Amino acid sequence: MTTLLITGGAGFIGANFVLQAVAQGYRVINLDKLTYAGNLDTLVSLEGDDRHVFVKGDIGNRALVAALLKDHAVDAVVNFAAESHVDRSIDGPAAFVETNVVGTLGLLESTRDYWRSLDGAAQKAFRFLHVSTDEVYGSLGDEGQFKETTPYAPNSPYSASKAASDHLVRAFHHTYGLPTLTTNCSNNYGPYQFPEKLIPLIIQKALVGEALPVYGDGLNVRDWLYVGDHCTAIARVLEAGRVGETYNVGGNAERENITVVKAICALLDERRPLADGRKRESLITFVKDRPGHDRRYAIDSSKLQTELGWQPSQTFETGIAHTVDWYLNNAPWVTRVLDGSYLMERLGA
Repeated sequence: MTTLLITGGAGFIGANFVLQAVAQGYRVINLDKLTYAGNLDTLVSLEGDDRHVFVKGDIGNRALVAALLKDHAVDAVVNFAAESHVDRSIDGPAAFVETNVVGTLGLLESTRDYWRSLDGAAQKAFRFLHVSTDEVYGSLGDEGQFKETTPYAPNSPYSASKAASDHLVRAFHHTYGLPTLTTNCSNNYGPYQFPEKLIPLIIQKALVGEALPVYGDGLNVRDWLYVGDHCTAIARVLEAGRVGETYNVGGNAERENITVVKAICALLDERRPLADGRKRESLITFVKDRPGHDRRYAIDSSKLQTELGWQPSQTFETGIAHTVDWYLNNAPWVTRVLDGSYLMERLGA
């Protein structure tokens, strides 16, 4: 049985990947610091399953990482661990540098040393897959898409910290020979997402009839990627990606933010009408834009599709309907997440 060390495996994308990996027969060692965005409730279905071992800890703890790699004879590392919210990075960039840059460096060094200790066959088969973001590429105009060859031009403390970690991963491959892979994804959405991000935030506020904050004019464009599709893409890259390469992962679903918000309003009006009969679009409130807000992201994932045969299974319409239904059916999960440390207030103003 293949053993994966998954870092950040109690976060949104990481936990979805853990659930998928265990279902597919992998053994998972799950290392997560359990910051505000880490939530073991997401993994409750794995309690008592010996294919999943959870360890609370920091990727920058080199002794801990070294012990986990050796003691569990890990075959691959998948690094999801990161501070990931742009607004929070505006308020406190130091935490993003500490985790995303310094933490990733520690993880790389521990992994490199472990990889060097393996015998020939195990060393050849080993992989380090680093999960990153399209935000490292900066902002697009009305035309074009990000390709793997697009120059980096990060515009927020978050994207700058992720760009630095991407460069470290590349450097460890070219300098030390560590067999690395990198994925850069577009905006994820789906079950188990912490409600500071646009889609779950709008769902929660719209459910109770609160004002729905939309930054600026609402015309910023993102390519929306259903989290389950992202996880299958990562699994495919881990399985067959070319060592040292980067693969962009997109959902083929560019939408303006205001279009996304209106779609959520329409779904909730249909499934859970407000008692007073108001349409939720009337709750949309345009607020002062985020500082340095990138105008448009769009991903060209043709390399992944052509080389590895991956395609997204969800359209935006099917994915957003699945997502709204999940939040409607899992209110206790949301209630426990909103434990007082975050109350859906504006961050990064």
